[in-house]
Amino acid sequence: MDKNTKLHYMKRVDDKCAELPWYVTEYIDSRKRKLSHTTLLNYCHDYLIFFDWLVAEKQAADDRKDVELNVLESLTVREVENFLSFLEYQLGNNKYTINRKLSALKSLFDYLQNKAETSDLKPYIQRNVMAKIDFNSIKESQETVANRIEGKILREDDFEKFRQFVAHDFGELNKSNKRMVRFHEFNRERDTAIVSLILGSGLRLSEVAGINIEDLDMNKGQVRVLRKGNKEQYVYFSQQALLDLESYLKIRETRYVPEKSENYLFIAAPIGRKGKSRRLTPRSIEKLIEKYAAAFGKPALTVHSLRHSFATRYHLENNDVPRLKNQLGHSSIQTTMIYTHLTDEEMRKAVNNMDK
Repeated sequence: MDKNTKLHYMKRVDDKCAELPWYVTEYIDSRKRKLSHTTLLNYCHDYLIFFDWLVAEKQAADDRKDVELNVLESLTVREVENFLSFLEYQLGNNKYTINRKLSALKSLFDYLQNKAETSDLKPYIQRNVMAKIDFNSIKESQETVANRIEGKILREDDFEKFRQFVAHDFGELNKSNKRMVRFHEFNRERDTAIVSLILGSGLRLSEVAGINIEDLDMNKGQVRVLRKGNKEQYVYFSQQALLDLESYLKIRETRYVPEKSENYLFIAAPIGRKGKSRRLTPRSIEKLIEKYAAAFGKPALTVHSLRHSFATRYHLENNDVPRLKNQLGHSSIQTTMIYTHLTDEEMRKAVNNMDK
């Protein structure tokens, strides 16, 4: 990811911080060296929800920016549990999302109690209620996780069928809608390249959205991406992804007309006659995958399940968990091990076929 893109994301973080109390901004600033911009942005969104709840439910202040430290210090366990119930029943957050938001709050409160210091070297808060709050218990074996993923991925011939659907069949399916056909015709090389790249590499959503032209090494079939923890890594992609990227790159400049300084790989279609080119956002990529998936008849498909699809196929064909771990950018090999369970049935069939 280039310097301008990083600055863009950090500006978004700073804009969110401007809506939060000063001590939250101080905490975010303290984490900029170690956390990715996407993680920091997620933290800011989580804190906005929390402080809005404090204002609405506890009348802690007239504005979220004005919530003082003593409000946090005086929070009870019951009040925090009420907030977590608000996330679940009012906002519809699942247990995984609630755990993530609770983790963000625990990190903030830990900073305020154990790291931040006043001018007389005292902690910002003496009492940390978040230390008393347990995460939601989510007891799932790797096999259970694998079974949950099972129905949401592409298998074998579906890879090429879905790719062909994005490249051609979607337009045919909607030929009665001229506006939709024109939009598909305009973006089909780009959209095919995105789908093909994810299915041929297993990249995460943020990684795909953050790619710039100079990150591609077409000779080696590699792309440089920024992984979790701000770690740069070169990741291989498939021959089909290479071909689809080449097709997209041939029309990228003439069709999307980017400025010379705009070197991001995937560009959003300009809006209006004077519309300017801009980077395709992660949410835009999610929405285009959702659109194609629903029309394809597999509405459960997401960017993440396309990543799972790649990982499942890779393991089935190569049975090399350490290399797959590296390809996916997992920090723990235990995370990668779910794909051994996903392919158990195929392995069983392959062994049985030896007797025929």
